[in-house]
This record gives sequence, C-alpha cells and structure tokens, in this order.
Amino acid sequence: MRHLVQNANLEPMIEIDSAGTSSYHVGEAPDERSQAAAINRGIDISKLRARTVKIEDFAYYDYILAVDKENYAILQKSCPKAYANKLGLLMDYAPQLKQREVPDPYYGGTRGFDNVLDLINAAAQGLLNEIRNRVR
Repeated sequence: MRHLVQNANLEPMIEIDSAGTSSYHVGEAPDERSQAAAINRGIDISKLRARTVKIEDFAYYDYILAVDKENYAILQKSCPKAYANKLGLLMDYAPQLKQREVPDPYYGGTRGFDNVLDLINAAAQGLLNEIRNRVR
C-alpha cells in the first residue's frame, strides 16, 4: 500500500501503518522471505517493525483491515463499538479474486510469499481506488 501511495504522490494525504493482533514478533523486521519477495518488486520493507494494535488505532485510522477471519474476530473483540464500522477484511477490496483471506505464507515456500504479495497488491489497489472515490 505504501508503494502504491508513493507512486500516486498521495503520501501527504494518506497515512499507513501495520499492526498485528499478537505480540509474537514485536520489534522484528518482516521475514527475510517477505523482504526478498518485496525487493524483487522494487519495494523495500526492511525498515518495517512489528507492533501490536493499540486501542488508540481504532479512533485514529479510517480503516482497520485484517488479513484473515481469525484476526478480524480478534479486532472485533477489542474494537470500541463506536469504531466497528472501520473494521473489514483486506481482501474485500479485491472482490475480483474471490478470495476472502490472505494465507499465511510461512510454510508455502518462496511462491507462498509471492502469492501473498499478489493478493495484498490487488487489495491495496482496490482500497486506494475507494479512498480516491471517497475524497472526490
């Protein structure tokens, strides 16, 4: 998403962050295979560091998107009711793919990481299109 926003020269208007629902990898960089798959596409994610979702995120961000139904359910439990309308699944922004969840690439080898990037890119493009339509 950051890459798409940068290429569209929309960085001053769109703030992006990523957070997890568990604290397993807090402070760590993305998996080396994720980094390699991204760098093959000209995207450097090496400076990203994992963090967990904070209660303040629900008020601050316009979209709180989960990659799968399990994480969505966790977000629903911690989200204040006033912000529940901000929750969704990332893949809802790529309906043409007919896939509701982003699979965990950890055990899928190199192709698994490429597949995840393909899915995320398609959904990010759909999300960016929605954001553009909302501000017109």
